[in-house]
Amino acid sequence: MPTLRTRKASAARLAATALALALAAGLAGCGSAGKFGSKLTTGSIARTGSRPVETMSSAELRSESMALGRAYARNPTDKDLAIRFATVLQMDGDADQSLAVMRKLAIAYPKDRAVLAAYGKALAANGQLEPALDAVRRAQTPEYPDWRLASAEGAILDQLGQKDEARQLYRKALDLKPNEPSVLSNLGMSYVLDGDLRTAETYLRSATEQPGGDSRVRQNLALVVGLQGRFDEAERIASQELSPDQAQANIAYLRRMLSQQNAWSQLKAQGGNKPSATN
Repeated sequence: MPTLRTRKASAARLAATALALALAAGLAGCGSAGKFGSKLTTGSIARTGSRPVETMSSAELRSESMALGRAYARNPTDKDLAIRFATVLQMDGDADQSLAVMRKLAIAYPKDRAVLAAYGKALAANGQLEPALDAVRRAQTPEYPDWRLASAEGAILDQLGQKDEARQLYRKALDLKPNEPSVLSNLGMSYVLDGDLRTAETYLRSATEQPGGDSRVRQNLALVVGLQGRFDEAERIASQELSPDQAQANIAYLRRMLSQQNAWSQLKAQGGNKPSATN
């Protein structure tokens, strides 16, 4: 019979790999918008544009990308337009082009905080964590600290395995912006990587109770509840934002992952258990 330590280690491995698979799906633009991965993120960097891109379907993202691409070709130095274009490209699965757009903008605006923050986001999405960390830190100013940048830096440090430093930054962000749901969610997902699902659930439930707690936060909570085997409850949480079919597909996806522990172990051995600083 497995010992408590063995079960806890197994839970940590499963939680880490489930998060890795979900985030990988989101970054690659795979599957439908109903997959956990298309909604799950850690890290908070502000978006531009009137409609959050994470609420768009795959078809809507593709249409938005084409429209923004045409506008960007006419005016590639428009900051808001370029950042929006890079964000949509990233969500649509084109992380390389997203980074190219942001690299060009960072050259044009080498000291702009919003540009550096978005550049760091694009670097992180491409797995270039050290340069991403440098960009986000350069965007931050000690005299006027930005909670979004503190949270984004924490997300990158989580990916680098520096969980204590990451959580200090999340708490700093919460000092600057008390009860901010995106930061509470990031902190919760940091504990998911540790396999501490109960603590993760506590933070995520708090995040969902705050004004502004959006679909991404609720989908993160649904994942954590599902990882604990409470699939019916997870489906109810997911269905608050998704159609019944999408919510059922999410839970079926999670059940399949939970039945593939060997494949998960292989993925983790390849370094797949890294969260994303994208938002």
